[in-house]
Amino acid sequence: MNDKIMAVPIRNKEESKKKFLWAVGQIITTEGFSGLKVNHIAAKAQLDKKLIYRYFGGVNQLLDEYVTQQDFWSNVKGDKVPDDINDGGKTFVTEMLINQFDYVFESKEFQKVLLWRLSEERPSLQKLAEEQEKSGELLFEHIIAPHFGENTNLYRAIAAIVVSGLYYLNLSTAVNGQVFCGLDITSEAGRNQIKEAIKFILEKTYHLR
Repeated sequence: MNDKIMAVPIRNKEESKKKFLWAVGQIITTEGFSGLKVNHIAAKAQLDKKLIYRYFGGVNQLLDEYVTQQDFWSNVKGDKVPDDINDGGKTFVTEMLINQFDYVFESKEFQKVLLWRLSEERPSLQKLAEEQEKSGELLFEHIIAPHFGENTNLYRAIAAIVVSGLYYLNLSTAVNGQVFCGLDITSEAGRNQIKEAIKFILEKTYHLR
């Protein structure tokens, strides 16, 4: 058995990793976090559980990779930031906030990850928070701070309210109903109103300079 595992080609290794990540998502979505046990993940992926340790190092590392892969802001890397930003990041940040709003709405898996993050302490979830902060700090240091100067911390506070508010809108409507403040957050019209509000808030914020 071990010889067969050692001989797995690279292509099959990547395919197997995708199956394990898919299995984690399926379990979280249909059964909840309590089902994330090594035997159950392996059975769902229809692969040998030893491959989890070989390819990821263990279940916690598998979960690390899964939550990072799912998270929106952890994947806003340098290659997604335009080279020619000349408006203090207003256009880019507005676009990213709207994309975040849509991504969380569309990804039922990531909704489960967010709820998991709020309800349980795990190294993988703490690592997710740390990765988010690292990604955000690059934006603040290189684009936001040079533009806003002494008002940078006020911008940080506004960004914190907007980012967390957009998360909450999607989670609240997914769990407790479609309507929030009289807007149907699941309808195109209601979501477009939120997007217009994002643009309005960012436009006013950039007058702080």
